[in-house]
Amino acid sequence: MAKTLNITPLHDRVIVKPAPAEEKTAGGIIIPDTAKEKPQRGTVVAAGPGKKDEPMTVKAGDTILYGKYAGNDVSFEGEDYLIMRESDILAVI
Repeated sequence: MAKTLNITPLHDRVIVKPAPAEEKTAGGIIIPDTAKEKPQRGTVVAAGPGKKDEPMTVKAGDTILYGKYAGNDVSFEGEDYLIMRESDILAVI
């Protein structure tokens, strides 16, 4: 059962739980912590209502791709999240 988040994003913002960074390459080489890249995939945890004339196209539970430097890092109740605008989302997968 998923834990509910007690944060509600405003306007066209979404809260994203980033996917964990890759631990191994496809060839089986273990990646050290210092060389891990920031993930560009995550799951939408909460979405705001949208702008006045533009409803939101993503909803909680969607898996998305976003830019490498998109959003702001936030830590809430021991978990790390990203808060970003819907326009920072590149694709829904």
